[in-house]
Parts: sequence; structure tokens; C-alpha cells
Amino acid sequence: MTAPSAPTGPTTQDLLIVGAGGFARETAQAVRDAVAADRERGRTPRWRLAGHLDDDPALHGRDVDGVPVLGAGDLVHRRPDARVVVCVGSPRDHAVRARVVRRLALPESRYATVVHPTAAVSASSVLGAGSVLLAHCVLTAAVRVGAHVAVMPHAVLTHDDTVGDFATLASGVRLGGGVRLGRGAYVGAGALVRENTTVGAWSLTGMGSTVLADVPPGEVWAGSPARRLRAAGGPALDELRADGEATGRGPETRTGPGTRTRPETRMGSTAG
Repeated sequence: MTAPSAPTGPTTQDLLIVGAGGFARETAQAVRDAVAADRERGRTPRWRLAGHLDDDPALHGRDVDGVPVLGAGDLVHRRPDARVVVCVGSPRDHAVRARVVRRLALPESRYATVVHPTAAVSASSVLGAGSVLLAHCVLTAAVRVGAHVAVMPHAVLTHDDTVGDFATLASGVRLGGGVRLGRGAYVGAGALVRENTTVGAWSLTGMGSTVLADVPPGEVWAGSPARRLRAAGGPALDELRADGEATGRGPETRTGPGTRTRPETRMGSTAG
């Protein structure tokens, strides 16, 4: 007679953070806080923070806030057992996260979703693979967050909001109910977005803005009320074209004649 196998409980998985800049360091702290919270509750921690990966060779072998930088981003392929989260990006280039994910070409199952233990996420809300929710974020009811989304501390997403893949919500952003945030959109710190408003793909909304009307794709808006300033930067417009979406104002969003060179895709701290 074969003895019954012991029940398998939750296991701890290694986690690699691609990037070693500000967002990556914040994510590392969120992971450590989550591990501490699990232990306080007598649970097996979900993650073991294995280290950062960064394409800057000057960082290799060093510690960042006590976490080792193990090497370049492509080392993810030599650690098939580890889960991954990509934590790069800044207002200067909010398309870099999409480029890095494309370069890594990992299956969705390799990506972790990191949620700080102080974040309040309703049971009716959904988070995509590779997304990060930092401290004191709130998702109230039926919020849908796509893949590889960055939600910074104290952001509030209310009922029926939809956030596209690769979007970034900086600290203190407030979205009214039914807001649609497009793929790759960046909403700056402290911005307020009116209910049932659409913020277009690969757009950038400046910090402290009050968004009362729809923001077209591929544009930079700022102010209170927010108004158009200019077209988004070249990398964001490249992503918009690759997605097959039109920019908000047709020819007006062109940055000049000739062919633009695609930016180098670095997985590193220089990108945020």
C-alpha cells in the first residue's frame, strides 16, 4: 500500500527585480515588507528577494539598499526558477518598461505581481502579471489593472476604473469612477482625473493636474484644468504607432521630418 502524500502548502519563490533605480528600490522594499507581514501572521512568505538585475556594469556586484545587483537583465534566462518584475521607467521615458518586457520575451507565467501589505485591493478588482502596487494604494471596487503597471504610494483607483498595460500612476494620483487609462499612459504625482474620463494611450499628464476632459493618445497635458502642451516624447509615440493607434492631433504631433532612431533599451537604473 502506498502512503498518502503529504499536502503541499505554499512555497517561497525567488524574485528578481529588473532595474536598480528608484522604482526598483521601492519595489524591493515592498517585497521585504510583504515578507515581514507574512512572517508576523505565521504564513510562508511568498517571495525571497534574490536581487536586482541592471545593465549598468558599474552596479554589478554592489548592493543597493542591502540588495545585491547580480548582473545584467538578461540573467533572467539563466534563472528559470525565479519570478520577475520589471521596475524601470520615468516621465522622461515612460515607454522603457514596454521595451524591456519585449526584449526579455518571457512567458507571462514568469512575471510576479507585487502588492505592498498596506495596499487595499477589493475582491472584485483584478491585477495583471508584472504589476506593482506600493504602500497605501487603494482599489475600491471592480478595478481592472493590466500587466506591468506601476501604481505608486497613496494612489486611489475607484469603482470600475480600467488601467491599460504598462501604465504608470505616480504617488497620490486620484482616479474618479469609470476612468479609462490607456496602455502606457503616465499620470504624474498628485493628479486628479474626473470620473468617466479617458486618458489616452502613451499620453503623459503632468503632476498636480486636474483632468476634466479626455486626454488624446500620445499627448502631454498639464495644469488645472489640464490642457495640451505638446506631443509626447519620441519613445512614447513609437509605441503608439507600434500599437496601431493614431496620435491625438494627426500631423500636429509630428516632431520633424526624417526617420527617428529607436532608443537603446537598457534594463537599468538610468531609466528610473
